[in-house]
Amino acid sequence: MIYQKIKKRTFEIIEKAEKGDIVSHLFDIFIMLLIVINILSVFVETFSISDELRNLLYKIEVFSVVVFSIEYLLRLWTANYLYEDLPPVLARIRYFFSFMALVDLFAILPFYIPFIIKVDLRILRILRLIRLLRVVKANRYTKSLHKVIDVIREKASELISAVFILLLLMIVSSVLIYYFEAPAQPDVYINALSGVWWSVSIFTSVWLGDIYPITTAGRILCAIMAVLGVAIIAVPTGIISSGFVENTDEENDEKMKLLKKIDNKLDELEKRLK
Repeated sequence: MIYQKIKKRTFEIIEKAEKGDIVSHLFDIFIMLLIVINILSVFVETFSISDELRNLLYKIEVFSVVVFSIEYLLRLWTANYLYEDLPPVLARIRYFFSFMALVDLFAILPFYIPFIIKVDLRILRILRLIRLLRVVKANRYTKSLHKVIDVIREKASELISAVFILLLLMIVSSVLIYYFEAPAQPDVYINALSGVWWSVSIFTSVWLGDIYPITTAGRILCAIMAVLGVAIIAVPTGIISSGFVENTDEENDEKMKLLKKIDNKLDELEKRLK
């Protein structure tokens, strides 16, 4: 019984903090701070820094890996509370292959790999960049990010349709700009792929000026695509915005239903007392 209580309490602490659970909130804050410090340390390592600072960053890395490793093992240990409909072994297997569990694993693996197998230092530098995945872990500790993920998941079909149309228009415009501009700028527009960079710049309203049309037809196409780009890029934004509104309305409806239930219970209690 004590073992199960400790296990259940551990699960409650390491999962998203519930209202009033101070220990769980402190744990979330601690992990979030550690993630931020890790991301900053990866940024600082790109500069020419002193050996003392580099040594300090390494100690932070070791401490972080130990904490994240313990957290990963605890989550694996308590996975049966996350998947209550599965036996403990199957629950752990399912958690092991879940997205967040893989993020946790890949975030700490670069530290352990050199101790297991000999790795070329150049490869090691690339693997260490996987530590940046720790920023994805932050999703687990913030309700706001959870809400964003929920909205994107609910509006996935609409977003996929909007992105598909955007990609289709980009491909069409890339081919058109190639045929319009290649005769006048053969060195710039080598093939349709050369027009993709122009297309992305136009649709995202990021104009770097390194590639642009000089023919009349190309300029007309550029103007049309610029206007269409503003309209099409706004579509996913509108879809996500409407998703947030719907999500908020659903939450408010649930709260109203709960309040009505409480009011009804109070009314029944008053009638009984009378």
